[in-house]
Amino acid sequence: MTPSVHVSIALDGDAAEVAEMSRELIEHSLPWTWKPERVSRAIIADNMNVAVVREPGQIVGFGIMEYWDEDAHLVLFAVRPVSQRRGLGTAILQWLEASALIAGANKIRVEARRDNAAARNFYNEHGYHEVAIGSRMYSGTLDGIRLEKWLRTTAAGD
Repeated sequence: MTPSVHVSIALDGDAAEVAEMSRELIEHSLPWTWKPERVSRAIIADNMNVAVVREPGQIVGFGIMEYWDEDAHLVLFAVRPVSQRRGLGTAILQWLEASALIAGANKIRVEARRDNAAARNFYNEHGYHEVAIGSRMYSGTLDGIRLEKWLRTTAAGD
């Protein structure tokens, strides 16, 4: 049984740690684009959520979701390797999906590196479907996979 996981909204003071996690776990071997200033802007943006899971002394997982008119985009998502396979990623993803539903999103889009089998499997296990290969979509060098998950089949007002 997975112990309960507390997902919370990131605070501005979390920006540097989230940015470092992005650099180490997501943007490795690529130019670092999610620096603390950019994460801070995401934390305070009206159309974004930055969700985190904390354990004593550190953030162990986070997700950044951007909301558009009818869709949401899971921009960044990571769990520290030592904390994986404990349900933390699932808890963060479910929290963000529930937020997307409340925001009126019909579907969520996300990308993963083509060679990141663990991420692709994680998203597939949570109902995301691979819809396209993006050639050299990461800094013009690495291929990516575009995935999406439909949250509802009709617009909220229908």
